[in-house]
Amino acid sequence: MFKLAWIWVLLVLPLPILVNWFIPRVKETPVSALRVPFYASLSRAETAESSKRLDWVRFLAILAWMLLVFAASRPQWVGEPISIPVTGRDLLLAVDISESMRFQDMELGGELVSRVGVVKHVAGDFIRRREGDRIGLVLFGTRAYLQTPLTFDRDTVSTLLNEAQLGIAGKRTAIGDAIGLAVKRLREAKDSERVVVLLTDGANTTGEIEPLRAADLAARAGLTVYTIGVGAEQLTVKDFFGSRRINPSSDLDEETLQAIADKTGGRYFRARDTEALEEIYKILDTLEPINSDDKTLRPVRELFTWPLAMALLLTGFIIVFEARSSASNNSLVST
Repeated sequence: MFKLAWIWVLLVLPLPILVNWFIPRVKETPVSALRVPFYASLSRAETAESSKRLDWVRFLAILAWMLLVFAASRPQWVGEPISIPVTGRDLLLAVDISESMRFQDMELGGELVSRVGVVKHVAGDFIRRREGDRIGLVLFGTRAYLQTPLTFDRDTVSTLLNEAQLGIAGKRTAIGDAIGLAVKRLREAKDSERVVVLLTDGANTTGEIEPLRAADLAARAGLTVYTIGVGAEQLTVKDFFGSRRINPSSDLDEETLQAIADKTGGRYFRARDTEALEEIYKILDTLEPINSDDKTLRPVRELFTWPLAMALLLTGFIIVFEARSSASNNSLVST
């Protein structure tokens, strides 16, 4: 369906006519000149040609003005109604992007990949499944920052998570600051169900607020925090003395992550491999089910660029036409 969003703008269409009526024209002062009978016929021919040219310019100017006004009235094409599910839930993902997430101790497709690579792969699928949720993204390392505000645009959130660069927020881990930022962003949405999913592979090593203190603030604000600890518990490495087994997740502070979940009514999960992480997100789908009411949206496509471009094209044509006419007249005068 075609419509004009600002149809009242069409009221300015007769403005040039009103200006022509009510603003007096500048009177031409007669100038004495030497009359030469030979040029009388030439002068009449030039006057007729000039009048014809002026009519064309006037026509193009009127057309350009009409197109400009039409563009200003915001022509739109309104599509068919589309049903969009809305859950009334605000879900914020807090993802650790410190340097330790670069460690390659998890398998994906039969190959060892970094922890953050697995997180991006699995969390991206989780984000795309959360139809109807408003989803936001917090990235944290030494500092925590909001990468994506709460939005229904799941594709954008997933894309920005995939583009996150390790170490950009610092090499250390500020779990408390990440939860504090989540509380700041979610506490105002009191009419919605507010959930934080925090994912890390280490312990809190920096930050302005302690994790348990941040968990108390989250509980007071009515937020539910689910915590996920990422990283394998056993990994075989080769060195000068042969092969040996190590625990790459020895720095993971599971006790604190469990306490954060307990304080806020959430749960703590341990993701030792890709399959476990995928299973955790499936469990989160069941813990926070998608029960939504449909809202109707009609997509709107703006069309003002077309008449605006045509008006600018006509204006440019008038300028070129007038410039060429002036150059032609000057050459006649000099002759």
